[in-house]
Amino acid sequence: MYRKLKEFYTLRNQIFLGFSLVMLIIIGVSGVFVYDKVSNLLKNNAERHIQQTAVQANGRLDALIGQIDSLMEQVANHSTVQQLLLEEMNGKTVTFNQRQSLQQIVSSYQAYMPSVGSLELYTTDYRLLFPIKEGSLSNRIDARYIAEANKQKGRLIWIGVDPNDDQSLLAIRQVSLMDRWFSRGGYLIARIQRSYFQLNDPLSGRGETILLVSDEGQLLGSSETPQLSLLPLLNSEDQTVDLMGKEYVKVKLRSDKTNWTLLVLTPVSYVTEGLSVLKTVLLYSGGIGSLLFLIMSFFLSTMITRPIIHLIRAMRKSRLGVLTPNTESVSTMELRELNNTYNSMVANMNDLIRVVYEKEVLQSRTELKALQAQINPHFLFNTLEAFNWSLEEKGEEELAGLVVAMSRLFRYIIGNPNKEEWVTLGEEIDHVKRYLQIMEMRLGNRLSWEIDLSPQEAVVPVPKLLIQPIVENSIRHGVESSIGEGTIRVVITPSVREGWTRITVQDNGPGMDEDTLRALYNTLEGTGGPSNFAKGTGVGLVNVQRRLKLYYGGDGVKMEGLIIESKPSEGTVISFEIPNNGGYTDETEHENDSNRG
Repeated sequence: MYRKLKEFYTLRNQIFLGFSLVMLIIIGVSGVFVYDKVSNLLKNNAERHIQQTAVQANGRLDALIGQIDSLMEQVANHSTVQQLLLEEMNGKTVTFNQRQSLQQIVSSYQAYMPSVGSLELYTTDYRLLFPIKEGSLSNRIDARYIAEANKQKGRLIWIGVDPNDDQSLLAIRQVSLMDRWFSRGGYLIARIQRSYFQLNDPLSGRGETILLVSDEGQLLGSSETPQLSLLPLLNSEDQTVDLMGKEYVKVKLRSDKTNWTLLVLTPVSYVTEGLSVLKTVLLYSGGIGSLLFLIMSFFLSTMITRPIIHLIRAMRKSRLGVLTPNTESVSTMELRELNNTYNSMVANMNDLIRVVYEKEVLQSRTELKALQAQINPHFLFNTLEAFNWSLEEKGEEELAGLVVAMSRLFRYIIGNPNKEEWVTLGEEIDHVKRYLQIMEMRLGNRLSWEIDLSPQEAVVPVPKLLIQPIVENSIRHGVESSIGEGTIRVVITPSVREGWTRITVQDNGPGMDEDTLRALYNTLEGTGGPSNFAKGTGVGLVNVQRRLKLYYGGDGVKMEGLIIESKPSEGTVISFEIPNNGGYTDETEHENDSNRG
């Protein structure tokens, strides 16, 4: 379980999870903000539409009422109606023919407004003049409406539902006699069909219901006729109401001309329709946006971590002992710089490993050559010491000195494997002197030598056996190849480069022509040439050249190596320069010590 959790907490997963959480939070907050703002906008827009619908419905109601008012005013002011009511006021009885004449007048007005079912004309003492039948105004309507009509003095008063016909509404007005100072002459009642007050707009497409309700909660005008009482709906202050199993948004408007209430009921589904669409759009857009961002986050995290994974794999290979560069191409600048730095480090470490390896191999070869078939050094030294004592006892002091020189020479060459391979120039020159003494014993008068070393250069550090192979090469190819007396001269002087020392080995041998010299240079550089230059009892010039490059050619130091000057019959001069500080730091010295250990 812990391992699975550990594998989950990778850089790619953390980047992917972090990006995803940030995106989800942003989408969530933005969605809530947009939903809140747009929903408020939609609600306000719907409320404005509902208010506008209510105002339009109220305007239509006022127009319908105005038509009824105008019709009744024209009938009340008609000359025949005025004449008949005036005669009634003067005490004359209206004849049957006169009452029958009203039929033609009323019919002509009803032809213009079919919704007016009938018109009734009453006298001041509440007797029915038209239509021609028996009837009384006090029995027709409630007395309070008569009193209200008298109070309004000719203005239209709406009564409500006709007691004799629930599909009709009644309206009354007082008839004022113009020839009698607009005094009360009678009453005119109009019976209007309820369908006349059909206020719904079928073209709105919103499914609205407009109800005309009296103060008693009685439905006055609508295409629908609910059987329940509308008084709770009228008195409710809630904006959202329930009617016949449906939820509506309610708007109330009071009509000043009728004292009735206009209820505009808009389905809640119309108000929330935009919100549902908005919610769906936000959910789909948020889902698609989240999915796209998750995919982009995955690819982005993979693109960032893939070079790091390749780099880690390359590093893991390095733990197996093989330093391999990461060849994977990287497009990101920072990761490309990291990859280049790693590759440079690998290249430098490989070069360092190669140099250390070659140094160790070269040192091993040098020691093996010096051992001459792995002769036990203690046995050799003891044998030479026995020779020395034996010669001294016999009085052969010259031969005894030669044996001592040879013993010290072998001791210097073989040395102690735990001893430092770096020596001073003074120690290296002492070894060269012992070697020349032995060669002088062998060659006799054919060899003379000269060494020039100042105390300042004697302390300069130098790798062991760096000068003696050059002297050996000069004796072999210079002195031994000459017929006459050969001279070896070793000169150690300060270089023209500050902090450097120049070492020169010169002989007066036969020298070399240009072709031979060029072949020797090729051999030193490893590009071909005669191999006999690299052979001999010592480690040879090739060995010296390689050691100079290895020990002094690093860290940006310009190391030219061996410089050979030679002409036929003029001898050969071999020289090289080394830095006075030994060409190595303390860290390098400690590293060499650890490698040798």
